[in-house]
Amino acid sequence: MERLVFTIVVCVLAFGGFFMVVVEGLGVNWGTMATHKLPPNTVVQMLKDNGIQKVKLFDADESTMSALAGSGIQVMLAIPNDQLDAMNSYDRAKKWVKKNVTTYNFQGGVDIKYVAVGNEPFLTSYNNSFLNNTLPALQNIQNALNEAGHGDTIKATVPLNADVYLSPADNPVPSAGRFRTDINDLMTQMVQFLNQNNAPFTVNIYPFLSLYGNDDFPVDYAFFDGASKPVVDGVISYTNVFDANFDTLVSALGAVGYGNMTIIVGEVGWPTDGDKNANIGSAYRFYNGLLPRLAANTGTPLRPGYIEVYLFGLLDEDAKSIAPGNFERHWGIFRYDGQPKYGIDLTGKGNNQLLIPAKDVQYLPQKWCEFNPNAKDLSKLADNINFACTFADCTALGYGSSCNSLDANGNASYAFNMYFQVQNQGDLSCNFEGLAKVTTQNISQGNCNFTIQIATSQSSVLGPSLIVAFPFLLLLLL
Repeated sequence: MERLVFTIVVCVLAFGGFFMVVVEGLGVNWGTMATHKLPPNTVVQMLKDNGIQKVKLFDADESTMSALAGSGIQVMLAIPNDQLDAMNSYDRAKKWVKKNVTTYNFQGGVDIKYVAVGNEPFLTSYNNSFLNNTLPALQNIQNALNEAGHGDTIKATVPLNADVYLSPADNPVPSAGRFRTDINDLMTQMVQFLNQNNAPFTVNIYPFLSLYGNDDFPVDYAFFDGASKPVVDGVISYTNVFDANFDTLVSALGAVGYGNMTIIVGEVGWPTDGDKNANIGSAYRFYNGLLPRLAANTGTPLRPGYIEVYLFGLLDEDAKSIAPGNFERHWGIFRYDGQPKYGIDLTGKGNNQLLIPAKDVQYLPQKWCEFNPNAKDLSKLADNINFACTFADCTALGYGSSCNSLDANGNASYAFNMYFQVQNQGDLSCNFEGLAKVTTQNISQGNCNFTIQIATSQSSVLGPSLIVAFPFLLLLLL
């Protein structure tokens, strides 16, 4: 793929003739692992209102695709990991392309630019589950795109976690970057295939994860405003982990003979809850450093210039797995309801202000579920809190999170209310064996917001198989 030149797009927004200038290479990830989803048309309008012209999806949902049709927004579709096996059949791959690409590939349809084959399939935590089926799936999808006549304009790629490459412990600098030894041959074959088809290498980079669970990591190195102890690599001094990580990949690609391959950053961002380092202040600091760099085409020491980047993510997702950490449900630059969390400037000029919120969002009635102070038998309180948090999102109660300062009654009220809202405020969902009651008084406290869920036809009541349990919360809540 030829190196893109920096351009800017002037987007005329639909209010008062206001102009917003947005860096063309900037996109967002639109995940939908939520109990109550905003209508796709609402989300697409929100993207347009904010001048966002690129979006990366995690599937090829028909309602999402239909909403994107005619929007002019450039799209990266996705094939989930659990479909990679099926894509090892070329016939199945051709059918997938016909249904999810060709169907929308018309004037006024969906501007599909990429197909993401899997999502971080080589994570070490997956224990090689997708090691043998990812490359064949990639090959079949790209070949099917080529056969259908889409191959010149639509490229298949595999978004990979940054754990597919590393520098050796005895020389931990970017120039020593290499692919992991256990997958080096596989990565080399994949890179060769991507190169043959002029497709990009897609990587997800998370400076936040360098801090997570590692109190010895220098905090300032995760941001872009200078580091007290840069990493010196020959004549280059690296002052932030993003540049160092990206250039480690550049070196790894160079080591297998493809040092000039186009690299897309498929995910980068900062969460706002669920960990002591996940908060609005840190997210603001991170984006206030990243976005001006993107606008200025600063690039990295080994790859100066334009980089196509997709922020992670657009919206908070209260049904995501928290296996990696409680922060997983709080990556959005918008809340679950499409309300902006903090000031941000997508032009990269540092004129931070709240983004334009989702329009015409409908909410459930102004009712909350709280702990009943008159409850007589508290022996089953722990079991009921654990039940509530098994089927609702209680991650804001964790250590260092926004609701961590609540007292015991407040913890119970938060858990009960989250369940009540997930269950669409059903009559029987605020009882908990007499331990809870409904109130019309907002029981939010300080920075801890007691949610009122959105009312939408796409809401879903979660059962045991759809959300991860929280047995550890018993330690926090009692």
